[in-house]
Amino acid sequence: MQFDGHAVVAERGEPAAVALVAAGHLVLARSPKFHRPRGPSCLRAACDGCLARVDGEPNVMTCRVAAAEGMRIETQNVIGSRDTDLLRMADWFFPEGMNHHELLAGVPGVQRVMQAFARRVAGLGRLPAEMVAPRPATRREVDVLVVGAGASGMASALELARRGRRVEVVDDGLAWGGSLRALAAPARVAWEPLLGAFGEAVAGVQVSLRLETTAAGIYANDVLVGGPEGIEVVTARTLVLAPGAHDGVLAFEGNDVPGVMSARAAGWLLAHGTTAGQRMLVTVTDGGGPFGEALAGAQGDVELVRGVPTRVRGSGRVKEVTVVDAEGERRIRCDALLVDAPRAPAYELCAQAGAELGHEPRGFVVRVPKGGQIRPGVLAVGEVVGTPLEVAQVVEESRQLAC
Repeated sequence: MQFDGHAVVAERGEPAAVALVAAGHLVLARSPKFHRPRGPSCLRAACDGCLARVDGEPNVMTCRVAAAEGMRIETQNVIGSRDTDLLRMADWFFPEGMNHHELLAGVPGVQRVMQAFARRVAGLGRLPAEMVAPRPATRREVDVLVVGAGASGMASALELARRGRRVEVVDDGLAWGGSLRALAAPARVAWEPLLGAFGEAVAGVQVSLRLETTAAGIYANDVLVGGPEGIEVVTARTLVLAPGAHDGVLAFEGNDVPGVMSARAAGWLLAHGTTAGQRMLVTVTDGGGPFGEALAGAQGDVELVRGVPTRVRGSGRVKEVTVVDAEGERRIRCDALLVDAPRAPAYELCAQAGAELGHEPRGFVVRVPKGGQIRPGVLAVGEVVGTPLEVAQVVEESRQLAC
């Protein structure tokens, strides 16, 4: 494949963003308004750090696109080059921020010119080079639909299949396994029986699996599903929501510098045979884990700190991190900061299904009774309801499904 006209060697089928990072291309995008360098931070389509133009289509999450022969990936919304974007001058001219609605307000003619310029500077890319052909839309009914092929989704699918149910699993990733694929060995060993059993069930057609398929919304008893096969409205006799959790995000200066990413994202990189940097720092905060500890245990070039980052120095890449831990404040030289903070439940689909929500410092959580029932026929399981990422608890939860 190519990136901005330069050849990139990739393994067929791996996430394109992973191949680019492995090739040394950490800066993949620019922020929409000030054109600051951006790099992947989550590798699960929840940030803007890997947005690029792919084969003429703008705003593609390259972490969700499989690398392929002949693929053309281009940095979008830049003047100059990806590394030297002339539009970065907007950040230098307005270091305290810019509100273009008030810029030169009241000056006849000038404000209109400045607003037109601001609209051209900001944005996320040009329209597609070609019109996208319409995709078919269908409606169908299924027995069991499980959303999410992570630990709890897999365990629930297996349990329901054992009860004689016809189970279909959808996941927006390129591979099943979810967060378990980001656990470095030996932390993943305890999960191998579940991974093996699910793989056998899919191969033996006891469980139907569709990847690169997104459950986009829930409307009464219908689920809007989109994937390579097209758009569907699916009505399930039993709907199991196992969307997992978003990476924890901490507020500190420089938390958007390329090279700052979640420890889970770094684990996915390692699973594909590459790393976020040459000298990496992992910070594990209260309530974080287990990805940071797993990384530090699997790699000798990772420094583990149980504390909180307060400042990152760097522009195109992390150069130094200031952390506060039991020893006080100190500065650590590194080229990647991997943050393992409490993850925020991906509550959105559950809320659309009518779930009761509570709020904690890490974000909204879904409150359900024992058995996971949101309402008759709709269940929520896994991290989204607070179930720890531990084998015994995930397996026990699947056995208590209220259906």
